[in-house]
Amino acid sequence: MTEVRRTRGRPRKTQQPDAKPLLVAVGLHAKVSQHLRDMILTGALAPGRELVEIDLSAMLGVSRTPVREALKLLAVEGLVELRPNRSARVPDLQPEAITQLFEAIAGIEGIAAELAAVRITDAELADLRALQDEMEGYHRATDLAPYFTINQRIHRLILGASRNKPLQEAHESLYGRAELVRRRALRTPERWDESVAEHRAIFHALEARDSARAGALLRDHVGRTGAVVLHHVAASRRSADAAHAGVR
Repeated sequence: MTEVRRTRGRPRKTQQPDAKPLLVAVGLHAKVSQHLRDMILTGALAPGRELVEIDLSAMLGVSRTPVREALKLLAVEGLVELRPNRSARVPDLQPEAITQLFEAIAGIEGIAAELAAVRITDAELADLRALQDEMEGYHRATDLAPYFTINQRIHRLILGASRNKPLQEAHESLYGRAELVRRRALRTPERWDESVAEHRAIFHALEARDSARAGALLRDHVGRTGAVVLHHVAASRRSADAAHAGVR
């Protein structure tokens, strides 16, 4: 409490803002958004699932305010769809949207790889080599969750090595939506094996400073992943439609 001097009458005491609760609140909605992000990306909150604030508050043991703020953050990442006068939900991407999304990401990452082949530092190449080795170890152990984390770091390292901020910003604006469906492709053993081999070839192209080859390989890698994702989404929809028709 501090005193504020007045020209007349007695000094009035005012309450100074306490920064600590504010920091706690900011930290809380960041933690809530991370928890919800993980649940969405792992499929615990499936595509199409409605995200009712009061239910999420009860599940996470927090008030509705940090949940509401977390949903806004995730909406910016494309992981949550906010709907006027209705509950938010996890987006259920349509086949056409998936095709367009992976076309865009393939283009962005292809250009980034071309630039990275010229601009990547020796230290970044060493980091990329270590990540590739670590990722292959998780692949041999068939441990998908840490594999996927390292996979993401590799893609982001290549984007960073491009030294092109607009490319990185465009990539980040789309990446969340891609992650909603990308894991489906890696659940197929054949595609997982292919993906590891493709990553190894991309690394060797970057190591050789072969701009054209690095760009083509990464562009094809993302495009192939998108095609496999699209196949699985279409198959899932056919199964769901058949089950629904059977119930009738």
